[in-house]
Amino acid sequence: MNDEIAVTGIGLVTPGGIGTEATWDTVSSGRPTAIADAALNDAPVNLACRVPSLEAGPGRMWRFDRSTRFLFTAAREALASARLDAADWDPARVAVIVGSAAGGIDTLETQHRKMLANGPSAVSPMTLPAFLPNMAAGHLALELGTTGPSFQTSTACASGATALITACLLLGAGVCDIVVAGGTDAMVTPLCASAFSKMGALSRRSHDPAGASRPFDRDRDGFVLAEGCGVLVLERRRHADARGVRPLAMLAGHGSTSDAHHATAPHPDGAGLRAATVAALSMAGAGFDDVDHINAHGTSTPLNDRAEATVVRDLYRRRPPTVTSVKGSLGHTMGAAGAIEAALTVMSISRQTAPPTANFTVPDDTTADLGVVSGAGRSQDIRLALSHSLGFGGHNTVLAFTAA
Repeated sequence: MNDEIAVTGIGLVTPGGIGTEATWDTVSSGRPTAIADAALNDAPVNLACRVPSLEAGPGRMWRFDRSTRFLFTAAREALASARLDAADWDPARVAVIVGSAAGGIDTLETQHRKMLANGPSAVSPMTLPAFLPNMAAGHLALELGTTGPSFQTSTACASGATALITACLLLGAGVCDIVVAGGTDAMVTPLCASAFSKMGALSRRSHDPAGASRPFDRDRDGFVLAEGCGVLVLERRRHADARGVRPLAMLAGHGSTSDAHHATAPHPDGAGLRAATVAALSMAGAGFDDVDHINAHGTSTPLNDRAEATVVRDLYRRRPPTVTSVKGSLGHTMGAAGAIEAALTVMSISRQTAPPTANFTVPDDTTADLGVVSGAGRSQDIRLALSHSLGFGGHNTVLAFTAA
């Protein structure tokens, strides 16, 4: 990149807890969060990873979808972490970019049930402002008083990572000085659970919720539906230096490709992921041997983990990096995953620790000797780490983070 992009703040709302420290504690201890969710009892699979109860927040929060409430909470933490408030910026030079796979789907399903039960008069007038996919970014920009670009990115489960790439492009083009970027989704709903189940994407280990999400493990049988939000504050390095703020890490490179292979299945040899990796490392001025750690997409589905493992094994033959999938602990947070995992990759660099992959106990023929961290976190030198995100539609994104 011509302009070094700094990560100066992060905020998290996940099934692991409210805030970065709570989430890191859950992930670094390899603690699963999956439960049998009563709200999904009428769905074919009732497993889920839920965010703990949020504080009430401003009185108007009832108007917002659950995913937007997550966003407000994570954004507050990220801005505090970056030592920013409205007095510190020109509002026209601040952008808000939010990734989401399904927008306010929880609101839409709730209001649809009300209409079916009690007729159109039961539908809330706030349905569309809560549901429309762009409104999470719009509501946050309104809350912050920012007047720069604000919009939503949607590349399915890569949406949060795509928001971060978009932020880099805006900063590199000089459109803004600060970007509040991330991803949020609240897709733990009966319709979403039923639809994913019909596709065969969800784990059916209802007898063992805690062991259901097991990325790269021989006995994996699908992901666990989850919810959450990750927000990162990005700015050019010289802008952060002028504010006297030390970056948490640098977003040194990124790559984005499409498989053009199948609507939902990854390319079997991971061709798009390979190309995205090459692009990210080239932008970062690095090679395969420079990668110390990978925060993998690692969904716990047979096809994804096999394709991703194939790419990692092929590209890093001389110096294999450690590999982590936090979905073993947090489940699959859908459009939020790329941002949550980017934030955790930044924390891995700042803590010099690769978290374990929960429930990884027995590898299969493609995941053996992959370098998957299991059991406990591993202290190591991490100068360059990658975060992978893949999505339905053949989307592949790779983010390359380096120590500041």
